[in-house]
Amino acid sequence: MKVTYAELQSKPRTFCSLTGLRVSEFEALLPSFGNAWDDFVRETFEHEGRKRAVGAGRKVHLKLLEDKLLFILMYFRLYPTQEVQGFFFGMSQAQANQWIHRLTGVLNQTLGYEQQLPEREPTNLERILQDCPSLEFMIDGTERGINRPKDQADRKTYYSGKRKTHTVKNLVVHDR
Repeated sequence: MKVTYAELQSKPRTFCSLTGLRVSEFEALLPSFGNAWDDFVRETFEHEGRKRAVGAGRKVHLKLLEDKLLFILMYFRLYPTQEVQGFFFGMSQAQANQWIHRLTGVLNQTLGYEQQLPEREPTNLERILQDCPSLEFMIDGTERGINRPKDQADRKTYYSGKRKTHTVKNLVVHDR
């Protein structure tokens, strides 16, 4: 069994379950992924002093760009073991590991091109809200239990009177 984009694109519910995207969203992301892949190939393989031509060596399991994007989206959506991911795409665990590491950076660069990466700096929130006035955000909070700190000051800091234990408070802000 080998999973391919050509096979899955005619099964929209399965495709969405495996990747988290509709086929139309996937196809809209594909050109940016192609640009990021071309940048990766240029930086990694096309350099002066290279002894082999690009494409020499063992056969590539993920020949099509669509299959590369499907591979990495499935990996991040499902988080299977590398052995299982390799099985889905007809390769060994070691090759799946190589592709995961190779394509993670490419996907990150793609999402950067599409301006879909999350903002890591809370200080930029006002700028984001000005740039995107139609965004609606939800705030959610949770407390995660931790081991009781040995330091007296830390015990006071992390003690939750509500839970009667020591916790770390997490607030999550996300758009709808």
